[in-house]
Amino acid sequence: MFKFYANCILVKGANRSTICDLQRNKFHFIPNSIIRLLQGDLIDSTTILKKLDEEDKILFDEYIEYLLERELIFECETELIEHFPTLSIEWDFPSHVSNAIFDAENELLFFNQTLIEQLEILCCNYFQIRFYKKTTNVEIERILQLVMPSQIKGIDLIIAADVENDNFESWLIDLVNKNRKIRCLTIHSAEKNEKLQGENFGFGTILKVKEAVQNTSHCGAIHHSYFSLNIETFTESQHYNTCLNRKISIDTEGNIKNCPSMAKSYGNIKDTKLIDVVNNPDFQKVWHIKKDEITKCKDCEFRHICTDCRAYIENPEDQYSAPLKCGYNPYTCEWEEWSTNPLKQKAIEYYGMQELVKKQTQ
Repeated sequence: MFKFYANCILVKGANRSTICDLQRNKFHFIPNSIIRLLQGDLIDSTTILKKLDEEDKILFDEYIEYLLERELIFECETELIEHFPTLSIEWDFPSHVSNAIFDAENELLFFNQTLIEQLEILCCNYFQIRFYKKTTNVEIERILQLVMPSQIKGIDLIIAADVENDNFESWLIDLVNKNRKIRCLTIHSAEKNEKLQGENFGFGTILKVKEAVQNTSHCGAIHHSYFSLNIETFTESQHYNTCLNRKISIDTEGNIKNCPSMAKSYGNIKDTKLIDVVNNPDFQKVWHIKKDEITKCKDCEFRHICTDCRAYIENPEDQYSAPLKCGYNPYTCEWEEWSTNPLKQKAIEYYGMQELVKKQTQ
């Protein structure tokens, strides 16, 4: 008898499955033909081999060897199985909100001490600020002066490149190194893709990207490079939406939303408190849209390590429709360019993404 390690969890897809190793942060493919022979996370090799012909026995033995070599399974006597319980997939987080997104053109006028105090009431530890246009050194430093003495643990900044300023990059490096709460600073509209500074225990990363982040239409991209393979994401995905759960956002006009890209607003930061929005049951509805309920996603072997998007979906009239910007087909196991898919063109027009798609395909 063989048993999967508790941190190695099977996720069945339409055409193949994955074994998610949540300790090593890796996944491995496994054929559905093998999955059908299993008893949950147990492999009764003696019983299975009796049902197979000689050729299939050879293949089965090869898979067992593969799983053993990668320490995904271990041999276990039947009477000892109860001593190796499965990993709990419960999820919770000790705050009203875990993260936030704030959008700005070149100034974040609503970002002040009052907003910091509201975030602290929510126990929000992390947030991201996106500047669509060039901002000033003074504005960035003003924001950081508010953040540094607060309980906020980390921030991400996305700012536009200033190619006319010869000292721009050196100033940013110095800024990040002085302000240890900056997890990642991304410079968009840059001349090339480049890493200016590597991370230091998860903080202090500085990246340059050629893509111009000019509005909310850049949200929602689904790609294997964005997979998040860890216990936190995997367990949250079992119960909640991994993009919107415990998230709050404020767009460039000060409107409070689940995500800046979404149309529905729950008031304006000028006259509405964040805690009142978070406690609104209607605001929390999208938190509970999990991948096992979404069209196409529920058949995908990557669904519990992948992000999601409810702002841009293939069928705008169906909240359980697949993310528009996903090019993966779980039925053929192939990735394709989502923007050229003829079945997505109606939704692309609905969201007014023609220019964005045009730039991506040039």
